[in-house]
Parts: sequence; structure tokens; C-alpha cells
Amino acid sequence: MIEGRGRGSQLRGQSRCPWRELGLPGNLCCFLLSGEPSVPQVRVSAMLPMDELLSHLGPSLLLLLQLQLLLPPASAFFPNIWSLLAAPGSITHQDLTEEAALNVTLQLFLEQPPPGRPPLRLEDFLGRTLLADNLFAAYFGPGSPSRRFRAALGEVSRANAAQDFLPTSRNDPDLHFDAERLGQGRTRLVGALGETVVAARALDHTLARQRLGAALHALQDFYSHSNWVELGKQQPHPHLLWPRQGLRNLAQVGDPTCSDCEGLSCPGNLLGFTLLTSGYFGTHPSKPPGKCSHGGHFDQSSSQPPRGGINKDSTSPGFSPHHMLHLQAANLALLASIQAFSLLRSRLGDRGFSRLLDITPASSLSFVLDTTGSMGEEINAAKIQARHIVEQRRGGPMEPTHYVLVPFHDPGFGPVFTTSDPDSFWQQLNEIHALGGGDEPEMCLSALELALLHTPPLSDIFVFTDASPKDAFLTNRVKSLTQERRCRVTFLVTEDPSRVQGRPRREVLSPLRFEPYEAVALASGGEVIFTKDQYIRDVAAIAGDSVANLVTLPLEPPVVVPERPLVFSVDGLLQRVTVRIHGEVSSFWIRNPAGVSQGQEEGEGPLGHTRRFGKFWMVSMNDPLQTGTWEIQVTAKGTPRVRVQAQTSLDFLFHFGIPMEDGPHPGLYPLTQPVAGLQTQLLVEVTGLGSRRNPGDPLPHFSHIVLRGVPHGAELGRVPLEPMGPRERGLLAASLPPTLLSTAGPFSLELIGQDGVGQGLHRAAPQPCAVVPVLLELSGPSGFLAPGTEALLSLRIASFSGPQDLDLKTSVNPSFALTSNLSRVHLEQNESAWGCLWLKVPDTAASDSVVMVTVTAMDREASTVPPTHAFLRLLVLGPAPQDQLPAPVHSTDPVLTTTSSVFHLSTLVTPGRAGGGLVGNPWRGTVGAVLLLLGLASW
Repeated sequence: MIEGRGRGSQLRGQSRCPWRELGLPGNLCCFLLSGEPSVPQVRVSAMLPMDELLSHLGPSLLLLLQLQLLLPPASAFFPNIWSLLAAPGSITHQDLTEEAALNVTLQLFLEQPPPGRPPLRLEDFLGRTLLADNLFAAYFGPGSPSRRFRAALGEVSRANAAQDFLPTSRNDPDLHFDAERLGQGRTRLVGALGETVVAARALDHTLARQRLGAALHALQDFYSHSNWVELGKQQPHPHLLWPRQGLRNLAQVGDPTCSDCEGLSCPGNLLGFTLLTSGYFGTHPSKPPGKCSHGGHFDQSSSQPPRGGINKDSTSPGFSPHHMLHLQAANLALLASIQAFSLLRSRLGDRGFSRLLDITPASSLSFVLDTTGSMGEEINAAKIQARHIVEQRRGGPMEPTHYVLVPFHDPGFGPVFTTSDPDSFWQQLNEIHALGGGDEPEMCLSALELALLHTPPLSDIFVFTDASPKDAFLTNRVKSLTQERRCRVTFLVTEDPSRVQGRPRREVLSPLRFEPYEAVALASGGEVIFTKDQYIRDVAAIAGDSVANLVTLPLEPPVVVPERPLVFSVDGLLQRVTVRIHGEVSSFWIRNPAGVSQGQEEGEGPLGHTRRFGKFWMVSMNDPLQTGTWEIQVTAKGTPRVRVQAQTSLDFLFHFGIPMEDGPHPGLYPLTQPVAGLQTQLLVEVTGLGSRRNPGDPLPHFSHIVLRGVPHGAELGRVPLEPMGPRERGLLAASLPPTLLSTAGPFSLELIGQDGVGQGLHRAAPQPCAVVPVLLELSGPSGFLAPGTEALLSLRIASFSGPQDLDLKTSVNPSFALTSNLSRVHLEQNESAWGCLWLKVPDTAASDSVVMVTVTAMDREASTVPPTHAFLRLLVLGPAPQDQLPAPVHSTDPVLTTTSSVFHLSTLVTPGRAGGGLVGNPWRGTVGAVLLLLGLASW
């Protein structure tokens, strides 16, 4: 926690222990500072009468409720697993969200047997903890990676948790079912679910997951913040997701609901009545006489008579006066969340629902193609490779689920073509031909930016070109966008001096003209491969390998050093290891742990098969590989590049956050990138923990993270990892060293551990990340954008590491009119500034299209300081159809109604202390700040 007091900010745990004020055990303060959670496990079982299950959940959900669900503990209704530090043994929003998603995913797997594999059996899952890795292994086959699925669940969970931290949502009673605003809360809830459907159908799954997280937060809060559980209810509210069914028996303004309670625990403070109510939180709106408070340490209204409160957010009486009913509330919230996921599945269909949550081990296939006249061979190579990928994987678990194609030339680029149908993709690709015209350079980065907007996160993008970029000014923005989307970009560049009918060149081009490609590839974890026409078809085959979920293995040292071998580690969970070498190589050799070597001779060798394509070498190692330490020695002119990749299901995801203590609940607020000067936590999620050479071996164990500077690879530090929750979930946390976060710059992450038999495990994150110099936030209006309207956007910029003189630039894709009242700002340490942007959506704007607004902050003096970017995705929708018939009076089919929440923004630029004043907190997370409130007329 950072407090804006005195000089700068105080870090959580350095000056005080707020938990002692709540009457919690004294040693909890040491527990918090040491970061050594010790968490009991809680088993929750679904107990509903059969007729009620059939009535309210439907027969298809019955099989799910036979499961004994082990909910990983944390603080439920508290935001995320970090909250367990404050209330051990509780259940969080994160737990409820992920558990519900796993249940409905299991339901989908049981009802849709996998092609070519035996159907799943319910009895194999009874009494077991549901884990994504186990579900994927059972359905898609052993070793099938669940990384994208878990990343999608993480997006939903973080959007859920952000509702407790965003200034636009954390104190809004409608979004938390507070202050007896139950009808308004239900309208906002079903509206957010409908917005999820609209965004998903528009193929903007990032927005869809954000809106889904917001909807689930409200839904889960209903069971903790209202008295539904205290009324003796043992099933979810029958009308909460059915807005045309009224919420009955609501407490009215003059109905007293609570009596005074002096202690932390308030088991009998609800008055004897059968009306539905909820507690008031804080001072807006103020609590009327006789009404209940939310209660707990953070609720100012709980000290006003009647004192106490009724929330069931956690097992701690210091936070939750009705803590004794926490598990009952969590049980109902879980069942209601399963309902919500099931409704989305029914609205989107199995294929649309699977894309919403990325329920597949496969990657997408995304091509960016130069279409000028000299590109005939490259276009044919892309066609051949795409056809090969589609035909080889059709009907199998690794068949791509999303296809993106963006052509470019000079001066144009686009349009973007997206589809989930491989035949449509092939037809569109087959219609592209190399056309004459256009001198080097070309609009490559503009096309790549367009592809990034439409490619799912954690995907590979392949760029085919023989020209340098004309739009090199986009380099920094595209670099940041690749890291925000976590997409890996590989450039296949044909530089063939033998061409006699190549591109015309108006001027002598710099030999450094391809550096923007190198910069983007480095930032994204990709590579630039230079080749010739005669090799392009063979080199393009790396697209098929990358779609097969390759991971990059760490090298020591990370770059080639003369006369020093590169070292990498092979463990028993790696398969299909390949070594790629780029450059003017005179010789190289590879040596296994037994001392067996293989040189650069092409063809089959003792360790694998070597192929050469001009300046690009590829060695495919034979399986099974000997485990242990391998070496590579390269002799070359200049600085060659070496990359080792392999297939494995054991990988990891990561994200950053700031521990929060003020606001409705304690928890970890997510950030896209760490910000210089802010104490930051790193959360690691290991995927494929169940992958073991022998089923009886213990689970792998990971002890620390290595941080390295990019690109030279100097070790910045080794940070120990602490487990968060049950070990089988693979959640680990580390506190990043303040020295790392003191200055801006890129760094990479490497995960170090051991498998179940003590052999070393070493994994590298696919993309490097960067410490950004300032916090830059961009938030949008409530409701979607309509053609012919103007939208007001809010901008905030804050510095925590020292004085900053910044120029601010804005852009929008597509090119709509965008104006701003803030173009230059000076900030002292711990100061913020606010501004506004006005976006005009033309009448001709395409419906169901995505608009990307970008704000860039650049240091006016220090050209070496990397710029900071903020991205805001908005959805343009046409008017809703007016001819929809209302649902029958007694229909049980859910119908969503229009929501149009108002978000008022100041039009003034207001510098002030970042640690206090208007913001209350010294920061807001860039991930949460882009949550959008869309609108929907009906399901």
C-alpha cells in the first residue's frame, strides 16, 4: 500500500500494520511482511433440491452439481487471491469466477465428446479439484497446453477484481448491490452480461471478458451484500438474471432493517422481517436511520447507528460482520456464476463460448502480407503454409480457431479480414496476388498494428515482406501494443540482391532500414529472418511450428560472445527441440550432456537434422533428448542470433499488481506494466503442472524468478517466489526489487525450479516486459459508440519516480477526428495531471467495429527514455433493432435490457498530489482503467 503522506509514498508494511487494528492475530503482521501464506483449504458442496435445480438451473447443469467442488481459498467477495493475506480461509471473486468457468467448461466437454477420442466420464471428476490442466489433458489429450484458456480466465478475474478498485466503479452502489439499490443493480448486471454477448459477437473478446468480469462481480456481490442468505434461501435468486421478472419483497425507504451492534461480529443485528435489503457503504449515498451498513474496517457508515453491518465477504469479523455465513454466501454465488456462464453459452453457442474463454490448446493464424509486384514467391509461400496448417490440423485440437489476414503495399494497407472458418480464410488468401507498383519502403507497421488489434492475445503474427517500413514512426507504439496483447511477431524478410525486376528505389536506402522490425521482434519475443526467394517456402514452415505452441528456452549468456559457448538446459518435459541460427556463420557446433557433438554439416547428424537456407540455419533435434546441460558454439562475422525452441505444456503466465489496503476491500490491483517508483508485485501462474514423466512423481516446484536486462542479458536480480494458495494451482508471487523499478527499461523473466525427481526446470517468458516511467491511464464513456456521435474520454498521467517534462500525442485507428486539451505537462514526483479527449465517430463508421485510441507520453529532454503508451479499445455499434417482441409474461428465458450508466468527466487539467486529494490512491491500474460500459437493447 502506498500512502500519499509527507515526502513521497510509504510502502505497505514498512510503517504500520493495519490488520492489528482489526483485532487479528498479532503474528499476522509478520505473516504479511514475510509473504509466507499458510492457507487452509475449504471444500464447498452444492446442496439444492432436485426440483429446484431443474427449475432454476436446467437439467444440463445437474451433472455439474454432483461434483464436490474444492474452492481454492482466498477472500471471496474479496477481489483476488492476494486478499487471503488479510482473511485466510475465505473465498475470493477470483476463486468463484474461475471455479464457475471450469464447471461450465466441464459441462461442455461432457456434452461434446472430442473427435477421435473417447468421451469424458463424469465419475472421473467426482470428488476432485477441478483444474484447467487436468480438463485439457482429459479432453484434448495428455500434454495439451491450457495456457490460453487460463490467460482468458485471468482477464475475466482481473476485470472482476478491478471493480473494487476503479474510481468509476468501487463506490457505485449499483455495481455492488449496496444501499438497497437492488433493482438498479440487477439492471446493470444484466446489461453487462448483454454487453458481453455484443462484444463477443463482434469478435472483440478482450472487451467481452472485461464486461463479463464486471457482471460476475456484481452477481457474486449480491449474495454477500444482501440478506438473501439470512432469509434462509438455499438457492440462487430465481429472477436476478431474468430482468422482466420483478424483484419482489424489497425493503422500502421507511422500513427499518438493522439494530445496533457494538462488536465486530453481528450475528443478530437484522430485524425480524422477510424483506430483501442490502447494506450501505461509505457516505454516498448516506445511510438513512434504521438501515443496515455493509460493515467492516473500510466502511465509514458502520460507525453510525445502527452500527455494525451485514456483509459476508470474508471469514474475518474485522472485515465482515456476518462472517459466519461466508461459506453459504459463496456457495450460492458460485451456483449463480455457473448460471451466468451457462446463459452465455446458450446465447453464443458452443463455438462462440469456447472463443470467449479460449477453450482450446491451439493458437490463431495471423498473416500480414506485402502485396506489391515483387512479392509473388512470398505470397505463394504464405498460401502453401496456410493450406498445410489448415489441412494438417483440421478437426484436431490444434486446428486454429481464429484467422487474421492484413495486406499492405504503398501507400495503402488493409482491410483486415478475420474469420473462424478455415475455408473462408483460405479463399480470401487465395484471392491475394502480387500487383505492380510501389517503391520501397512500404506501410508494413500500419498493417501490423491493424493485425494486432484483431488478433487474440498470446498469438503469433507472421509478416511477409521484402521492403523496409515507410511508417517507422510507429515502431514504439507497435512495440507497446505487442506487449499489451502479448503477441509474438516474426518477420520473414526476403532480401535478394539477385532480383533483376525488383522494386524501384527512389533513393539509396540505409543499411539500418530494417531496425524497426528488429525492435518490434525483440519487444514481442519474435525474430526477423532474412532469406531469399529460393528458400522462402521452406523458411515459412516455421509458421506451422509456432502455431504448435513452441516455447523459447533461456540461453546463458543470452547473446553470442566470442569464444564462449551458449548453454541451455533440457528437461524431461521438452519435445521437438529446434536450434535456429541467423547470421554470416562460418561454423557452429552443438554438444549434448554426454559430450556428443554435431557441426554445421547439412543433413542427418548424431543429434538431429541440419538444414541451411542462406543465412538461416535450423537444427531439428532427435527425440527423446538427453536431459541436462547442452552447449552451442557459433563462429560468425558480426553478431549472430541464436534461438532454441521446444514443445512443452509446462509454461507460465505472469502479470503485475499493487497491493491495495484502502477502498472497499484489500487485494491486488492489476497493472499492465510496472511503473517506475511504485512497489510492485509479480504474480506467476504455472501451466502444465500435471505434466510429469511418471504419473507417480511429485509436482514440479519453482523457487525463484531471474530478471535480465534486454537485450544484453545482464542479470538484474533473483527474486524468491512464494506459493499463493494450493500448490496444484501453480500460483506464485514475488516482490520485485525496488532497484529494478527505479528506472525505466525492458527486462525479461526466467522461471527456475525442479521437477518431481529433482531435475532442474528453466522457462523463459515469451515476451520481455518494461518498467514504464509514468502511469498513463485512458478511460472511455459508458455505453458503446454510435455512428454520428461524439465521445468524451478521460486521461490521467502520474509520476512516482521524479520530475517529468512530457509531450503527449494522440492517435486513433481508424482515422476518426480526435482532439485533446492536454498536449504538454510538467510533473513533480507523486503528482498527477488530468485531461480530456473528444472522439468524433463519423456517420460512415462501420457497425460492430473496433476503434483503438492511443495516447503516447514522451520525455521532452531524455531521448533515451522509452515512451509510455495507453490503449483504449472501443466498440462501434449501430442502432438496436426496434422490432423485437417482448418475452411472454411467464417466460423463464433471460432477456437483457438497455443500460446507460452515466460517467461524468471533468474537462479541466488538474495537477495535484498523486498520493491524495481527488484520487484517494496514488494510482489506478491501466488494465482496469479501460473497462468499458457498453449498451445492449436485449439478448
